[in-house]
Amino acid sequence: MANDNDSVRTLYVREFNLFREATPEETLLAARQAIAKRFRRGVTLNSPGLVREYLRVSFATLEHEVFCVLLLDARHRLLSFQQMFRGTIDGAAVFPREVVKEVLKYNAAAVIFAHNHPSGLAEPSVADGAITRRLREALALIDVQVLDHLVVAGTSFVSMAERGWI
Repeated sequence: MANDNDSVRTLYVREFNLFREATPEETLLAARQAIAKRFRRGVTLNSPGLVREYLRVSFATLEHEVFCVLLLDARHRLLSFQQMFRGTIDGAAVFPREVVKEVLKYNAAAVIFAHNHPSGLAEPSVADGAITRRLREALALIDVQVLDHLVVAGTSFVSMAERGWI
């Protein structure tokens, strides 16, 4: 017997004077909107769970790779969330020069990188590790701290910081 905490709530959409069950796409849109309210400029990102919740919904339906940067101030408050690069089903080209330009544009003091693996496997590739090192080196030159690089695959996450790679 499942308790109320284990049950899934059904979302309903008003259509004229009636209500109907929301489609999966409408449910994801509602989730994105709710999380965007919690994940607005100025929110302090002191919880890995908050970042993971946002990324899970942001990447949930993507069938291609997207490389994102969360730009933070010195107190780790969100300045901006930018989808920097879009790729194919198994890769995205990431250009450190463009990341540095975006960091300078927002005067960020720290960043968190994130990208998805549409394959469903969250394990970072050798290329993921290499680009993270290149980005860390480039940003170190302008005194910007890289806090983490998260790889998201469905509901699975790998944190390079938790693995000691950052």
